[in-house]
Amino acid sequence: MGRHAVIGLALRNPLYKEVKRKITESLRRGEWRPSEAIPSEKKLGERFGVSIGTVRKAIDQLTAENILIRHQGRGTFVASHGESRYFFSFFHIARQDGYREYPGVELVDFARCTADPAIADALRVEEGARLFRFTNLLRLEGSAVIVDDIMVPVSMFPGLTGRMLRERSSTIYRLYEEGFGVSVLRTVERLRAVRASKSHAALLGVKAGHPLLLIIRVALSFRDQPVELRYSYVNTEAHEYNAEPTIGGEPGLSEA
Repeated sequence: MGRHAVIGLALRNPLYKEVKRKITESLRRGEWRPSEAIPSEKKLGERFGVSIGTVRKAIDQLTAENILIRHQGRGTFVASHGESRYFFSFFHIARQDGYREYPGVELVDFARCTADPAIADALRVEEGARLFRFTNLLRLEGSAVIVDDIMVPVSMFPGLTGRMLRERSSTIYRLYEEGFGVSVLRTVERLRAVRASKSHAALLGVKAGHPLLLIIRVALSFRDQPVELRYSYVNTEAHEYNAEPTIGGEPGLSEA
């Protein structure tokens, strides 16, 4: 990058933000995969024609956004959903005394459907776009607590099958990463109270009309591209929504 180009970028935008954008674009293209190290700050500075300090500031922001992870003495790596501490950045249901654990997950249903106007708007796809729709039952301490109804665009997840979901060895977002090159970077959630439908009541072992917490989540990738719409129906008799970070270690026995 020449001197005049650098000056031009600085006039339009703080230079570190432009470097951040370029690193993010490289991540979006898959130049560096989850769990892989990115080049050193010196090499990135040479690549973009900027100082190490500018690169470091860009990486600081990407680290704060959980897109990159610094490992002391090893370098900077692309965040991966295979790292257990990230599971609880997205799973916010805990026992009412604060205890957290990884849920047991059972695939209940897997099918294709098309996007109605509301779903199309949430996923930013055309009305009538083809979707995969699947339902998971999540158990905590052996008890059914959550029903997840999940929709993803077929265009982003070609070849997704119920078997892949059932036999995955890690989190669903790790499957998105490894199987389809789709990285979930953040989620937007809305909460409301609802009453259990007959089907959800049967799965959760409660009566129809039982009060549930509904979490409506849109999972976002690079450039805030929606990749998943999820409706989570939670029985809060013994559990609650708790978005506080875990303290003093990572709870649970195994990642699900």
